[in-house]
Amino acid sequence: MPCTSLPHSVDSLSTQLAGAGAGDARIRRLRFVILGFMAFLFLLGSVPALLVLRDKSNRSDDQLPSRRRSTLAISRACELTRYKALCVSSLQNIPGAGAAAGERDIFHISLNMTLRRVGAALFGASAMAGAPMDPRSLAAYEDCLELLDDSVDQLSRSLIAVSQAKAAESLRASADDVHTWLSAALTNHDTCAEGLDDAADDFVRRQMGNHLKDLSELISNCLAIFSASSRSQDFAGVPIENRKKRRLLANKFPNWVKPADRKLLQIPAAAIPPDFVVSKDGNGTHKNIADAVKSAPEGSSRRIIVYVKAGRYDENIKISRKKINLMFVGDGKGKTVIAGSRSVFDNYTTFHTATFAATGAGFIMKDMTIENWAGPWKHQAVALRVSADHAVIYRCGIIGYQDTLYVHSQRQFYRECDIYGTVDFIFGNAAVVFQKCGLWARKPLPTQKVTITAQNRKDPNQNTGISIHDCSILPVSELNATKGTFQTFLGRPWKLYSRAVYLLSYMGDHIDPRGWLEWNSTFALDTLYYGEYMNYGPGAALGNRVSWPGYRVITMPDEASKFTVGNFIFGSSWLPSTGVAFVAGLSL
Repeated sequence: MPCTSLPHSVDSLSTQLAGAGAGDARIRRLRFVILGFMAFLFLLGSVPALLVLRDKSNRSDDQLPSRRRSTLAISRACELTRYKALCVSSLQNIPGAGAAAGERDIFHISLNMTLRRVGAALFGASAMAGAPMDPRSLAAYEDCLELLDDSVDQLSRSLIAVSQAKAAESLRASADDVHTWLSAALTNHDTCAEGLDDAADDFVRRQMGNHLKDLSELISNCLAIFSASSRSQDFAGVPIENRKKRRLLANKFPNWVKPADRKLLQIPAAAIPPDFVVSKDGNGTHKNIADAVKSAPEGSSRRIIVYVKAGRYDENIKISRKKINLMFVGDGKGKTVIAGSRSVFDNYTTFHTATFAATGAGFIMKDMTIENWAGPWKHQAVALRVSADHAVIYRCGIIGYQDTLYVHSQRQFYRECDIYGTVDFIFGNAAVVFQKCGLWARKPLPTQKVTITAQNRKDPNQNTGISIHDCSILPVSELNATKGTFQTFLGRPWKLYSRAVYLLSYMGDHIDPRGWLEWNSTFALDTLYYGEYMNYGPGAALGNRVSWPGYRVITMPDEASKFTVGNFIFGSSWLPSTGVAFVAGLSL
């Protein structure tokens, strides 16, 4: 069987195994083994064919011996990276590097090699599936397999996009897409490692550590080379938008939202023709949401609509990467409610606690409430986790305590949502913009402080961060009644290059005058980027704000504009098709 046909075989086998009993842990493990093996064979067979190298005949060093040209090319590219020694050692003996003379060529080689390494890690890790594990270690292990599989997909798409760059007229991915996918692959590795840190099983931690060795650094190096090459326009065939001239739409959704989706988001639920109807009383196609998700096709090129009628659904829902273009429509916040109670206290990883988790690209949710009711005493308990690219959440309620909303990765947009929580209740490493949302601080445990954001940008080349634009930052009545007892902060730095901004937003008087909270002593205070621009309200006073090197009061509109829908998540190119209203620039 040709290697190019293997993904279809993997999908079919996955479906058969799922049908045999998705709840059976042994079947899940067998599925991981087979998926890892098939993915590895696919990579071995197909990736070399994607490697496209350009001949740089006009370089001044063309007359140098081939070996020296190779060394110079690799040295130039690796000088741009954070892990220079690993970059050089991983590239210098790869066939084809001698012909490379530019950053783009080195990027092709580096990405190809990294993709094969990630595929090998997935294959090797899958072989551990039969080992006995305690529940927490098993959860961390399964998270890693899922995240590695997602990274293989993101790196493959990146390599294909750049390898086909000469056919610019047919290229469907821009440099912004590749930047997003590489950033997400790095975040996936970070999430996997975090889950393993809390695993009790030393065998699992040690073996997975061996499989994951150097992967984070290799992806970081790819990201650095690509970012520098994009800035220098060495990727001449990749359409890089002129951001100064990008058309901004005054009161619509970003352009990546298709016209048909725009209409769906703007009309009442009753007027939307659904593919599936979920109703607890049996007056629909399904009685529960999980069955509707299972019925939805994979890889759909058209919008698949799941209408969930009013009611409380006690379910944990997961939308896999292959379930793309799914739209969930409810009867309104507080009317259609999906509720769960998973928490780290119950031996789940934070990643796995989500009541509703979405990874498939083009995910849309409208007029629903997602809740995790585990309570503050059970600590990390996610209500909604989104890893989907081009995701839109519109007029939804997201309710929890610690770690309510996990904006895990890729590009996301939230409009007119109400988000409730206590500690780090908006966290993750997506490129995400919130507009006209209510961010509601709840009463935490007696020893806790309220922190609204915990952004975990790990690498300075990731295009990620949290932008809060024209929102209201408010306390719930229970917290307001204890005024002065609990401090509330705008955010704290989870990772070294944490990035969050508040633009033109109202801040209540519950916000601590310092504004921001340290994570641990002086960690990240000089590498983070925290900004405030023309916010208002009693909590927006700047006189007593922190004086960290990375904090700044933004005074210039040009700097603030970098974090708008049009420029930060490039929403003017994809949001209009969803129909969700948005402001592309700073203007309200």
